[in-house]
Amino acid sequence: MDKESLRNPIRAALFGHAVGDALGVPVEFTSRKELAQNPVTSMLGFGTYNVPPGTWSDDASLSFCLAEALTEPFNLHSIANNFVRWANENFWTPYGVVFDIGNTTRWAIQRLAIGIDPHIAGAIDEASNGNGSLMRILPLAFTIYNQPIEDRFERIRQVSTLTHGHIHSVVACFYYIEFALELLRHSDKYSAYQSLQKTVPAFLDSHFKNTEKLDIFDRLLKNDISAIDEGKIESSGFVLHTLEAAIWCLLKTESYESAVLKAINLGEDTDTTAAVTGGLAGLLYGIDSIPTHWKTVIARHADIEDLAYRFWANL
Repeated sequence: MDKESLRNPIRAALFGHAVGDALGVPVEFTSRKELAQNPVTSMLGFGTYNVPPGTWSDDASLSFCLAEALTEPFNLHSIANNFVRWANENFWTPYGVVFDIGNTTRWAIQRLAIGIDPHIAGAIDEASNGNGSLMRILPLAFTIYNQPIEDRFERIRQVSTLTHGHIHSVVACFYYIEFALELLRHSDKYSAYQSLQKTVPAFLDSHFKNTEKLDIFDRLLKNDISAIDEGKIESSGFVLHTLEAAIWCLLKTESYESAVLKAINLGEDTDTTAAVTGGLAGLLYGIDSIPTHWKTVIARHADIEDLAYRFWANL
């Protein structure tokens, strides 16, 4: 991949993620049963957080904070500082206020704010495996695509561990970025899925002694997740549920629009499931696949375009 070819994919990833996030915000915590009776089909407003249509949440805010830091040479302290600025100074918020933040992310940012080393700031206990690092990791793909897999994993581990340091969160982020890189290499979604069933287990088996701790990923790595019934796809804030749901939605649909709407209508953590799905769907189908009437209503549209350009220009 050359730099020029990444310009529109960066836009597609940032907008794909933010649009999915904003579509899901008004119905976050709504049950699947309720959404089956009244499904989301368009960009809504108000709802759960009483915010205007096009308002993205912490998912997009922290992704933009990461992308902003990556407009300069990689520096984990700079990324950490942007996260602290977001939480404490409303940096990269849609309308100057933070209205959603996960408990594990809040705890880690509080630690970062008092000077805890960002390499060890994130929670490492098994109970702290929410989707807070997965939801913001995508911009990293554009800075590590030419690196060896060992280096990619280490960089992903560092960025996840700013808030979420348990191996399950790190591997979820790794899988997600590897899927994104397959799409950047112009793999179709099925080829990407099948490729990762070979490359990811091979890497993990060679680098971790206790690989049995990673058997929770078997539905992705050993089975055909697209063949699983919707009733067995969960959409809570647990990192594995979000990752599985995103891949399932991507494989079960044929457009950006249908992918993110399917993700939202799974219910519960609607904004994050749709954001994680939307980032990959943007890469798969391209920037022009995201409906214009959704993109143009997105908060700080011009600022996101500017960030995408600066991010690309400084690769």
